[in-house]
Amino acid sequence: MRQFCFSLLALMGCSLVSFAQLETPTANWSQFRGPNRDGVSLEKGLLKKWPKGGPELLWKTETLGEGFSSVSVVGERIFTMGDVDGSSHLSAVDRTTGKPLWQTKIGKAGGNYAGTRCTPTVDEDRVYGLGQFGDLVCLNVATGEEIWRKNMARDFGGQSGGWNYTESPLVDGNKLVCTPGGAKQSMVALDKTTGTLIWASPLGQAAGYSSMIVTTSGKFRQYVQLLSNEVVGVDATNGKVLWRYGNAPGKYQSNTANIPTPIVWMDRIYAAAGYGRGAGLVQLTASGSGVAAKEIYFNKELTNKHGGAVRIDNLVFSDRDDSGNPQCADIATGKILWKRPRAESRESGRGSASMVFADSHLYIRYDNGWMALVEANANGYVEKGTFKIPNSSNNSWAHPVVVGGRLFLREKGSLLCYNVSSN
Repeated sequence: MRQFCFSLLALMGCSLVSFAQLETPTANWSQFRGPNRDGVSLEKGLLKKWPKGGPELLWKTETLGEGFSSVSVVGERIFTMGDVDGSSHLSAVDRTTGKPLWQTKIGKAGGNYAGTRCTPTVDEDRVYGLGQFGDLVCLNVATGEEIWRKNMARDFGGQSGGWNYTESPLVDGNKLVCTPGGAKQSMVALDKTTGTLIWASPLGQAAGYSSMIVTTSGKFRQYVQLLSNEVVGVDATNGKVLWRYGNAPGKYQSNTANIPTPIVWMDRIYAAAGYGRGAGLVQLTASGSGVAAKEIYFNKELTNKHGGAVRIDNLVFSDRDDSGNPQCADIATGKILWKRPRAESRESGRGSASMVFADSHLYIRYDNGWMALVEANANGYVEKGTFKIPNSSNNSWAHPVVVGGRLFLREKGSLLCYNVSSN
């Protein structure tokens, strides 16, 4: 059971954000966890309560292969990854109908928990994906034609964790940034159009299972990543390490798997990990030629394995490890405001919970294949509807996506599109 959760963690953390692309927030979802890599959708006019049996299913496609990747949605296309016919692939389908458009081979299939983990990152006319064995590719959005490729181990001496590579690459300006892990080129910035190395940062540890974020805090534009032993901030210009936090027993050091994506709040970074570790909040301030990271708190109750955390104003929502018991905390203090009431037996909503926010609600996906619509407030867990994802009973891990009045759910080799618009 513990091993089951490890893989899940890895899967969730694997996607990265394309911050360079200018997009209409309600029209596109160009990367893992959305336009700002925070799990927040700016959609409005959505259903405030689901009918019995859930919202209307508009279409379903079953051509995507085995995998735990979520989806990116840009323009008329949806992008995801999966194992098909013995190889990992990156696929595009029509946004309106789910009809397959193209499918491109990336690398080997399989892995610990077979299937892909990365959610593709879309930037202008290119889409980027990372196979579970470190094959990083840049493809043409319209045709799927390969533009360039790298391999984490071969080209950078990379070292992944035991559950393979799960990151989704980050596009920032002219750079594609990712985390090979290893001693000398632990994090790298590549020219996004050619794949040429711009800089490498020697962080001296294996990659974790998280996807990095970009922020300008402490007067430096920086990439923040949760690695196998700690959270780090790296100068976006040259790869210089600006600060480190949490490399200690009981925090992130030597954890089974560090997966959730960090969260930016003002000049502060919130980073959680599972397996009984917890979450820390640090204040970033300019300090000479670098940045000082001062711990505000570390709360062991705020564990989260792979479902990720979502911040709305001063509230942070997440699942306690993979218990299927979402909770709400004050991000400023770490104080827990409510927890989902425990039930002796629960048919719906069991196991790890991943979530996305849209229109004052949380869209929560549970490990056993149930979806729940829950009010995002400080007062308690209030469900506004549930439904069962077809043909799902466990390992239902891919993060949900809400964009353009639609809820997209990747379930193993399938993709389902639901109408959640109130219009």
